[in-house]
Amino acid sequence: MIHRASQLFLPTLRDDPADAEAISHKLLVRGGFIRQVSAGVWTFMPLGWRVHRKVEQIIREEMDAIGGQEMLMPVLTPAELWEKTGRLDIPEVFHVEDSPYILPVTHEETVTFHAREIQSYKQLPQLWYHFQTKDRDEPRPRGGLLRVREFIMKDAYSFDRDEESVKVSFEANRGAYKKIFERCGIEAYDVVAESGIMGGKFSVDFLAPSGSGENVLVRCQNGDYAADGDIAEAVPRVPTFPETLVAPEEISTPGVTTCEALADFLGVDIAATSKAMPVTKPDGSVVLALVRGDDRLSEMKLYDAMPGESRPSTDEEIRAAFGASGGSLGPVGFAGEVIADETLRDGQFVAGANKDGYHLRGVEAGRDYEPRFADLREPKEGDRCPVDGGTLEFLVAVEVGHIFNFGSFYSKPLEATFLDEDGQEKPLLGGSYGIGPGRVMAAIVEQHFDENGIQWPRSVAPYDVHLVVLPGADEIALEAAEALSANGLDVLLDDRDQRAGEKFADADLIGCPIRVTAGKKSLEDGRVDVRDRATGVERRLSVAELGKEV
Repeated sequence: MIHRASQLFLPTLRDDPADAEAISHKLLVRGGFIRQVSAGVWTFMPLGWRVHRKVEQIIREEMDAIGGQEMLMPVLTPAELWEKTGRLDIPEVFHVEDSPYILPVTHEETVTFHAREIQSYKQLPQLWYHFQTKDRDEPRPRGGLLRVREFIMKDAYSFDRDEESVKVSFEANRGAYKKIFERCGIEAYDVVAESGIMGGKFSVDFLAPSGSGENVLVRCQNGDYAADGDIAEAVPRVPTFPETLVAPEEISTPGVTTCEALADFLGVDIAATSKAMPVTKPDGSVVLALVRGDDRLSEMKLYDAMPGESRPSTDEEIRAAFGASGGSLGPVGFAGEVIADETLRDGQFVAGANKDGYHLRGVEAGRDYEPRFADLREPKEGDRCPVDGGTLEFLVAVEVGHIFNFGSFYSKPLEATFLDEDGQEKPLLGGSYGIGPGRVMAAIVEQHFDENGIQWPRSVAPYDVHLVVLPGADEIALEAAEALSANGLDVLLDDRDQRAGEKFADADLIGCPIRVTAGKKSLEDGRVDVRDRATGVERRLSVAELGKEV
């Protein structure tokens, strides 16, 4: 099909938006793909909507291939459903004022409401999906399409009878997602992740390395390990320990309140010190989390090790529990629970003495205190791969997909049950699988661009060919466009009354895979210039060759 640029709305810009930092934000706005209505709220312009629909279609085809059934659930959702599952007070949920409705960020409650019509195990498994608008009360929208308040998401939901069939559904969706991202031209890694506000037993993120993003992809250079930075495992360097002591030795450390200052003061390896992080549970009890002095505590890992609510302890709570203030805290003599990082399992460390201005040398787990061990540390540069000891890379990444099994988290409170083969009534076991086409668009741009603009993969490009018409070449340009269209290609025919340089700049900015130029030389030899956007390779082809070759 031929689309004349002179009749289209193509509001390209020469300058980056003043508030844009992410490449995708800059180029999608400059290319006329999106426009901001307010913070975190965007309009997909005609070009952008064409790309969005192509991403949608790829997703639709792969979901259908694994037995997915497309439906459409409403945006407006009874708050009662979310109240039953305990999610009504989640900060991200928009509430409709003076109304019993909410605008949901996801549809687990609604789809489980419909799943109550499933009566027998003979009707299982089921896999339903839809493309629908989601709203999220995002406090810090940023990055164009990367963090928004309103977006379209493909969310799919599986229902199964037992754990074995749940895993079959989960792996089928994992495989479909891999194909989706491959077809979209995205390099993405499926890694173990957290379910967050969605609930669930196990969870996988799909992370796409990018110049912008809010996730960290930890990847072994040998290719045998990848994980989300929040929960990645890693092997740190071995500390250099001081001389072994038969019992802890108290030392005066006036004014020393950080591990860095402690290591300098004592002339020891900072990795041979320990860092105390007290947290308070809802019942008022204080738990001491310990990591090595050169490490940072991972809040996500601490949550895994100590499920439920907790918060950093106040100065008053610390003084009451330890008899000292922060900076001199340690596990020896502490009456509460101690959770220590695995790196503290072996060796002797310098720790706080629970006495202001004093520390203890030679503190040893198992001898001087009895901790519960867990992986609590954040991985960092210099760590080694837990699989083969290889070098770890830390890459900024965009989360382009999230799949997780939520078991009976929603079916129990919403009473979605079925009659199993043994005659017993049981709760349905569910899984959730989400992709945001808008964020996929942004991730594609983050991985496919150069200094001149976007380089869309053919599968998602707004048009297959951008045909630039130079003065006097209108007739041969139309012949070329018709030849391309006859071969099933979508052609953007740039017949605008603009200078050649502006047309070429727009072609590079918009980023269709192929640029064809018809100019004065074409009038002489009946050929046109064909340029590959991604590689820059050019060749001249006759109109007769054009459709078949391109």
